[in-house]
Amino acid sequence: MDFYQQTLMDHYRYPRNRGTLEGADFKSGLYNPSCGDKVSMEGCVQDGVLIKVMFEGTGCVISQATASLLTELVLGKSIEDIVALDNEFLHTILGMELGPIRFKCALLPLQALQEGVARYMQSRSNNTCSTTQNLCEPSNK
Repeated sequence: MDFYQQTLMDHYRYPRNRGTLEGADFKSGLYNPSCGDKVSMEGCVQDGVLIKVMFEGTGCVISQATASLLTELVLGKSIEDIVALDNEFLHTILGMELGPIRFKCALLPLQALQEGVARYMQSRSNNTCSTTQNLCEPSNK
């Protein structure tokens, strides 16, 4: 097993940032009906930077491990940088080639995160965003 496969298996077995956030600034979830993968993302933004992010989900090793890995990599990034992440970014962090169907599994967490961030940005531009950023805390499950 190569380094990238080991990393994905580690994130699948011991997911980082799994759970929910109280008072999250955004929440978004996606479902892939063709394979059954589900991923939801929640995050807290302060001064345009993602300061907390958590995920929940079910599905294959690739979707769940990518969600875990992604939460570590985007923490501390600006929301503009997160929106700009693309397929090439995923190819880089995965470090291996995936077929088109398996790549959709890896893409699901990024799409869920970007959808949530986009909603957050839209709500800010409409001045309807909550100002309870300090209430954003991990829930105990």
